[in-house]
Amino acid sequence: MRLEINCEDRLGITQDVLDILSDYHIDLRGIEIDALGKIFLDFPTIEFTDFQVLMQKLRRVDGITDVKTTPFMPIQRERNQLRAMLQTLPDPVFSIDTQGRIILFNDAVIRGLETPAEDIINLHIDDVLSGFNFTKWLEGREIYAQTRRVKFIEQDYIADLLPVDVPDSDKTILAGAVIMLKSEVRLGQQVSVFHRSSSNSFDAFDAHSTAMKKVIREAKRMSELDGNILITGETGTGKEQIAKACHDNSRRSIGEFVSLNCASLPDDVAETELFGYAPGAFKQQDGKMGLFEQAAGGTLLFDEVSEMSSQLQAKLLRVLEYGTYHQVGDSRVKSIDCRIICTTCKELADCVEEGTFREDLYYRLNVLSLVVPPLRERKADIVSLSNRILLQHSKKLGIQVPKLSKSCVEYLQGYPWPGNIRQLKNALYRAISLADGNEITKESIQVPSCSATVTYIDENFDGTLEQEVKKFERDMLKRLYPSYPSTRQLARKLGLSHTAIANKLREYGINKSTVKH
Repeated sequence: MRLEINCEDRLGITQDVLDILSDYHIDLRGIEIDALGKIFLDFPTIEFTDFQVLMQKLRRVDGITDVKTTPFMPIQRERNQLRAMLQTLPDPVFSIDTQGRIILFNDAVIRGLETPAEDIINLHIDDVLSGFNFTKWLEGREIYAQTRRVKFIEQDYIADLLPVDVPDSDKTILAGAVIMLKSEVRLGQQVSVFHRSSSNSFDAFDAHSTAMKKVIREAKRMSELDGNILITGETGTGKEQIAKACHDNSRRSIGEFVSLNCASLPDDVAETELFGYAPGAFKQQDGKMGLFEQAAGGTLLFDEVSEMSSQLQAKLLRVLEYGTYHQVGDSRVKSIDCRIICTTCKELADCVEEGTFREDLYYRLNVLSLVVPPLRERKADIVSLSNRILLQHSKKLGIQVPKLSKSCVEYLQGYPWPGNIRQLKNALYRAISLADGNEITKESIQVPSCSATVTYIDENFDGTLEQEVKKFERDMLKRLYPSYPSTRQLARKLGLSHTAIANKLREYGINKSTVKH
């Protein structure tokens, strides 16, 4: 459990907070104070009733203006961001101390040396790279960034040598250096990308809205890296199409793009699908190639990864940790060489809190993340998207492409589309199939009514102001819940904390079983 405390700059305020925690015998795991004066606390989860009292006492401390939960500490975010940046780089990267000992490195180093991580740590950089005297460089009077030619695993690389300095009053102290390698092949790939035509698989997306432009822009950048991608979004938003575009725009585009629907297969079938099996493993003459092997040099998509069973989660975590696996019925070790992309319509962070998804696997998969917006948040895309869908349907039906009437356009843009693009496709297919003329009208679009009903309060209402406000709040949450079924999504929509929304939903008895989606 983590708290973010907004407070004034007052001597002793941190001690007052610590005294309250001590009164409740809370074992503090971490505390941070940022440059703006915010206090961040990290401690084990406590009972909800105790948590409520704790929050009240903290808010009463003189100088504290707000207390709310936060999903992570600033240092945790910074550490994970740095780790993600390091691990997603496809080229070998080392960090060394002032003595030249290796203290940090990425997966590309492990793959290149084919050596366990524990055997690499604390090696001297001169034992791994040759062609440049790193010891002499580090012992120099003035150390500048430079580019040198070195050998790594007896192969030529270009090395960018970047000293790491730590500020200390009016000077800086050398803390070590970062060494980034680039092979001739990688340099050639980057030159090819530089001269490549701007046309790519992302051009197929209708991205006129600000929200979708941002997603496409981020997806293009991520596609050029090699880290795992987690794509989150409501059902029908086009997550798999984004995943395929990331593959097509990556250096792995020459490889296969294969997928596994985690919700559709039992554990034993999913395991053989992933890893395959050796000849004779199931009294069958021929063996079966698994998806990891099929995706070698390409991309493996785990669709609806939140539905993956705990047994399969454990197996996948082991594969990602060691980069190897065994085929069923075969003792030989095989290495994986594919990019992992996962999609889910649930908030994996919520699944972790609920205990249905492993936290360690979540961090392995959530290296790079994209959130695909629902159709109701990208209204500027609806008309062009509809016209594209009508063109596709017309080609299949062999008819002339119909036009959208003005009233139809207004209706399409005003409808909330809980089923997103998938629902829009189905609605337009039905409309074009039954259309009499060459125009799609508002009456042609037949979808369930989702119009929001506004609650007006009569001037002669019975009850108190607090009762009417609670009634309005309950009705609004009931209307929004089907479109934002995750407490985190709903909290972002309403600008409240995740805990506040969870408490209100619990108070009003609003959940998946009481509200129709």
